[in-house]
Amino acid sequence: MSRIGLFLPVWGVLLTAVPSMCAGDDQKPDLWPIESPEKSICATVALDDLGSLEGYSPGIRLYYRIDRKSADGDVVVLPYSPLGITRCDQAFVEGLRVVGAEAVRRVDETYTLVHGKKRKCTVRANRQTIAFRNEAGARLEVEFHVADDGVAFRYRFPEQSDKLHTVVSETTGFAVPEGVKAWIQPYQEASQWTPAYEEYFQNGIAAGTTSSTKAGWCLPALFQLPGDSSWLLLAEAGLDGTYCGCRLASEAPGGRYQIRFPDPGEGNGVGPVEPSSTLPWATPWRVVLVGRSLDTIVESTMVTDLCPPCAIEDTSWIKPGRAAWSWWSDHDSPRDYQKQIEFIDLAAEMGWEYYLVDANWTLMDGGDVRQMARYAESKGVGLLLWYNSGGEHNYVTEKPRGTLGHPVVRDFELSLLKQWGIKGIKVDFFQSDKQDRIAQYLDILRDAAKHQLMINFHGCTMPRGWSRTWPNLMSMEAVRGAECYTFASEYPEHARWHNTVLPFTRNVVGPMDYTPCAFSDDQFPHLTTNAHELALSVVFESGWLHLADRVSAYRNLPEGPKRFLRDVPVVWDETRLVAGEPGKLAVLARRQGETWYLAGINGEDQPKNVAPNLAFLESGKYRFELIADGGDARSFGGKTMVVESNSPVRIAVRPFGGFVATIRPAKD
Repeated sequence: MSRIGLFLPVWGVLLTAVPSMCAGDDQKPDLWPIESPEKSICATVALDDLGSLEGYSPGIRLYYRIDRKSADGDVVVLPYSPLGITRCDQAFVEGLRVVGAEAVRRVDETYTLVHGKKRKCTVRANRQTIAFRNEAGARLEVEFHVADDGVAFRYRFPEQSDKLHTVVSETTGFAVPEGVKAWIQPYQEASQWTPAYEEYFQNGIAAGTTSSTKAGWCLPALFQLPGDSSWLLLAEAGLDGTYCGCRLASEAPGGRYQIRFPDPGEGNGVGPVEPSSTLPWATPWRVVLVGRSLDTIVESTMVTDLCPPCAIEDTSWIKPGRAAWSWWSDHDSPRDYQKQIEFIDLAAEMGWEYYLVDANWTLMDGGDVRQMARYAESKGVGLLLWYNSGGEHNYVTEKPRGTLGHPVVRDFELSLLKQWGIKGIKVDFFQSDKQDRIAQYLDILRDAAKHQLMINFHGCTMPRGWSRTWPNLMSMEAVRGAECYTFASEYPEHARWHNTVLPFTRNVVGPMDYTPCAFSDDQFPHLTTNAHELALSVVFESGWLHLADRVSAYRNLPEGPKRFLRDVPVVWDETRLVAGEPGKLAVLARRQGETWYLAGINGEDQPKNVAPNLAFLESGKYRFELIADGGDARSFGGKTMVVESNSPVRIAVRPFGGFVATIRPAKD
């Protein structure tokens, strides 16, 4: 029998009498327990033959397990799950032998984000690297990072070689226990417009459910353990141009999810599926956020923690902000100079920093983009321009295209934009997570930084922490957002609850360009209340907040909501999850300076009395200015009162409604 079998819950079965393998147990030669700094999380790495147990392959293989320790007892968050990776020349799955394990080392650092869910980030974790050889003598290192909000690990090939090596597969898996609920998004099949991470998250389905697409399941993926004992979120971080973006396989028998690579058809069939690099070589981090409650998940910065430090020496030119946007209300407006001037005037009136000129601005009648840039500058508004990332990897015809692929052409184009006074670009239609496309993202970020241009990616992959290294990355789409009101008939019904899933899933891992605050109706009218729409400006985080609606919609707002959109920031010093559950309710508080912005949205078809806990406030009195649902779904109500951190506050929220509040220190 396996030497660790007595301690081991089989695939998909959570045994309640599983003893801890961390402090206090006898460490065996084939077990490496690694605890977090506060000893709340323990990752145990094991090398053993578990073939006698149901669901495990025979032979000596590498596994890991994650436990959450608490006063209520230990919880097995992930039972033993497989590790392993295979190159075209060497396999590191079976028959591994231990070379050695370095001493556990402490990571204790702080860094500052230009934009994100918080400014000052602290990394406290314990790391350990364990080295192995396969039967042919080739070396593999597995590095674990264990923090109080979760676990991450990656593989390294430490040998030196100028020859290209190719990884053909990973055995890496995540064995969630039985009875787990999942909020997880099907990965889109390759097409003219996809993949782009733009499906709906499945709302609390049974873990192990097969994806509706053969392409698999997206990361991030959120899971709730039985009995509300823990939450976990799977993600990826530290992806660079030497690897592809990964996801989960479509089938997960018994809750056994496995890492998989892109499909051959992605990116119009351009580029190899399997990543290649010289040695030494490290894979991206596989991330498992772990918390007793959802606040740990939502507030975590582990995805950026695991990325390289900022690569831009002077970041003073990087300016997060709000942007007007005409495409949502009129897809052809970028071809009409005068229509866009109206949106620049709106941005100036509202104090918004930018206006985004979307696709086909090269076909503009009545003026050109250089004239527009000069006009915008005269109004104190910065101009952002849309670009097609293709290229051979897509056959989307919108212009401009073909300028961001070749390094020489890209450098010329970006230098031209800098001369024109353009502040940044939105780059669209990548349609692939293959290594060549990942490299293009990072090449664009690097070259844009050289010319002091900010970036927003659309039709793109999921954030993986790049905004720490390249803070000129202001936002990424990778979400089924408000643009769908213009072309997807089912979207209004789904958006009512889908919006309450996104703060706990997609937006956890990075900035999200949802393009919120659409109060008027487009092709398919929204079924959320206007207060719900207003709240999305705070509930969702993005370094650029693109406000989607037409000029008249914002000018006709009541003074309270209009003033709120004039003042709402996009740079946050701190973020707190106040209350919520995906698919039902999301209430978040974000702080800039001394002012807190509280916002909530209801994802259910029933009114609610939300009683936010104001314990995040320091002692003292605060002026609490509330904008909430009015007498019907399209009107606003509100009130102003003085509160303290222990004040009982109740907010009436309509079905699929919402609210915002600004909380400022009260003046005597």
